[in-house]
Amino acid sequence: MVKAEKDHSTERRILEAAKKVFVRKGLSGARMQDIADEAGINKALLHYYFHNKRQLFEMIFQEAAGRLFPKINEVFDADLPLFDKIERFCSEYISIIQENPYLPLFVLNEISQDPDYFLKKVWNGESRPRPEKLIAQIQEAISRGVIRPVRPLHLLLHLLSMTLFPFVARPMLARNLGVNEEQFYQLMEERKREIPAFLISAIRL
Repeated sequence: MVKAEKDHSTERRILEAAKKVFVRKGLSGARMQDIADEAGINKALLHYYFHNKRQLFEMIFQEAAGRLFPKINEVFDADLPLFDKIERFCSEYISIIQENPYLPLFVLNEISQDPDYFLKKVWNGESRPRPEKLIAQIQEAISRGVIRPVRPLHLLLHLLSMTLFPFVARPMLARNLGVNEEQFYQLMEERKREIPAFLISAIRL
């Protein structure tokens, strides 16, 4: 029993170390020695738990995606009015990214470096966002005269970019504007309300 707990603790320490290294260097730039050093263990022990960095990457991403994308798909598929869905999307998305702040840069790094691998092997099944119902709902709202004519993909991109970008730009906000961790958290809490209010005001007829 003691050994199992120790093994689990070591594995978690390796995974947390790998997250930090992958965010800094990306999958292609990271080395197993970097991860071992970050975790404070020797390379042989690292290889005992994980054979290679690709295995580590997949486990980290699937763990985070397993929390993020099913929750987002619940919002996309929910039987809610469009404006309520926009509000819920912003709240859920920002909350989950706050719990996994490394995820946006992690995903963007891998898509830019190896899009075929990422999209075909890692981002599949339950990990794939499914916005089709939301897009259809936007189109229906346009047809019923609830919102002004707007290309549904543009509205979806507005939602994604306005919620995602602050997390990508967080180092810049900290360095150039002096936004500390507590201030950033409060800013994101405010954006849960600010983003839907702005978008709904822009599209409402």
